[in-house]
Amino acid sequence: MLANVLIIFGTLVLVASLLPVRQLLLHLPKSSLRTHWYSLILLIGLFIIGYAGYGIQFWSHNLHNDLHDKIVPVIFFCGAIFVWLTCTLSLRTALDLRRMVLLEQENITDPLIGIYNRRYLDRRLTEEVARATRYVTPLSVMMIDIDHFKTINDVYGHQAGDRVLSYLGGLILDAIRQTDVAARYGGEELMIIAPETSAHTAENLAERLRKRIESHELVLASETSGRQSIHITVSIGVAEMKESRSTPEQIIACCDEALYRAKEGGRNRVVVY
Repeated sequence: MLANVLIIFGTLVLVASLLPVRQLLLHLPKSSLRTHWYSLILLIGLFIIGYAGYGIQFWSHNLHNDLHDKIVPVIFFCGAIFVWLTCTLSLRTALDLRRMVLLEQENITDPLIGIYNRRYLDRRLTEEVARATRYVTPLSVMMIDIDHFKTINDVYGHQAGDRVLSYLGGLILDAIRQTDVAARYGGEELMIIAPETSAHTAENLAERLRKRIESHELVLASETSGRQSIHITVSIGVAEMKESRSTPEQIIACCDEALYRAKEGGRNRVVVY
């Protein structure tokens, strides 16, 4: 009787093991890892077939009476429990890791603009300065400020100002390289960290970004004012890490000074410190 129960429940446990694997596959991107999990489904299916085959042999030959005939059903049942636990714990671990990644992403991302926030900027700049110092590679930083942003808020309203910031964040993310890091420094000031980039290269990147922003328009639509277009421009200050400015604070200060010169020089321009 016990052997029969173990065989039946062992088969059901193996079938139940397919459910967490299926849920896990729904959260995995298309990759070789996903293919491996499909292989596990196939393996579990073979286990189920083998389990059913053994059950048929067990019942047809009436192997219920001897104690040693019950050992195999016990081992099979324990194996089925092990497979179910492995699949279930894998699913829970993957979901917990996903939640942790999403939470970390929320903690380091500016919710309005969609780029990194100041907390992450400070940490990443410190890391990049240390890496550039260790491997003797260039490092440049760009500070971006929206020209006449206060006027935009006064004329179109603060909601329009938020739209401008969000729109600018999207343009920057589309324009920068994968190795660059864009973050919100404060207010309407944004910053780009460009690892392994000289001041000359950073100036070219900043100029392309400036022209890209200048050539685009943001369309605002509301019931009261109808359709309105906003053209924005930015001023950009660029500074490269040197022996005379080898700390994050010094690099930011030089970037800020270059940005000040860009705004004093008429705005909508790039100035290298």
